[in-house]
Amino acid sequence: MKEFLSGSGEAQGAYSWQHLTFVTTLMLIMVLAAIFLGKRYKNQALSEKNKVLIWAAILIDGFELAKIIIACSLDGSIAPLRTMLPLFLCSIQLIAIPLAAFSKGKLKNAALDFVLIFGILGAVMGTYGAAQNYNAYPVLAWPNIVSGITHSISGFASLYIIFSGMASMNKKSIPICLSILAAFCILAYIANITLDYNYMFLMRGDGTPYDIFYNMVNGNPVLYPLIVVALFFIYILGFYYIYFLIKSKKTVAHADPIAAVAATCEQDCIDEGTEPQA
Repeated sequence: MKEFLSGSGEAQGAYSWQHLTFVTTLMLIMVLAAIFLGKRYKNQALSEKNKVLIWAAILIDGFELAKIIIACSLDGSIAPLRTMLPLFLCSIQLIAIPLAAFSKGKLKNAALDFVLIFGILGAVMGTYGAAQNYNAYPVLAWPNIVSGITHSISGFASLYIIFSGMASMNKKSIPICLSILAAFCILAYIANITLDYNYMFLMRGDGTPYDIFYNMVNGNPVLYPLIVVALFFIYILGFYYIYFLIKSKKTVAHADPIAAVAATCEQDCIDEGTEPQA
């Protein structure tokens, strides 16, 4: 309990067997829960499906609030808040999941897509990729446990949206989805300037792959953050593109098989410069 509450003790280190065992266990629970609940609610009304998202929103923000309270209590001040705002790529879900759960209409559809697109990415980055945390604290210290749980809820929400059939993935949602990310980036940039921090890695790479781009432009304070935001936009657009590509192929596969084969043969003949056979 002392190790859990104080975060003191020897850190087992990033990618130690303790780290990998802990986060892999969380990921397995996350995936199994998403599959089970997703299949269970798949054929129910949207209002019923949404109840699971509401609980996910309450839990993820509840755990994060507990984390902030513990950190401030141990520090005896509100100073830890400076580094705990939900303005990292993997912590955006603290706002995005409630937005998806409680909003309506086009905003809800876009928020659902946003959670779907970034949920799994944030879950993996915040558990397997959280090398700094696991080098600083024992695996079972409260910072790692709470962080692991919140990131797992993020990944759960993403997978649940897939398995329950809640994803809209509509082209009309793309501008809204991009706008949500742009708003977060603007807030993160303002927070970075005000608090002298590095939310969303908009100021520097800090040992991440973003260092490649930071060094490429010699740390230019304008070009570098623009590149980071552009990469986020490309990721979103790429995700939509792959989704639509897979969807179109599935549509063709489920169409009339004779017509599909005929269309394929005809296209082959066109490519070869021959006449299609009856």
